[in-house]
Amino acid sequence: MDIVRDSNGNELKDGDNVTLMKDLKVKGANVTLKRGTLIKGIRLTGNPDEVDCRHEKVKGLVLRTEFLKKA
Repeated sequence: MDIVRDSNGNELKDGDNVTLMKDLKVKGANVTLKRGTLIKGIRLTGNPDEVDCRHEKVKGLVLRTEFLKKA
């Protein structure tokens, strides 16, 4: 399995907490996740550029690792 890294090059693992680097509009949910939002307990996917996570406003959220930094 490929090593998954955040925008700063830190290795991410299942269960890590991350924060958003920029405001992200969520397609189909009419929600904008603000910069600095803490996302708890990420899950790695088979793709090293994406992680699966949950947020109180959006369930089943997939985020690109280029917009995340390890908390």
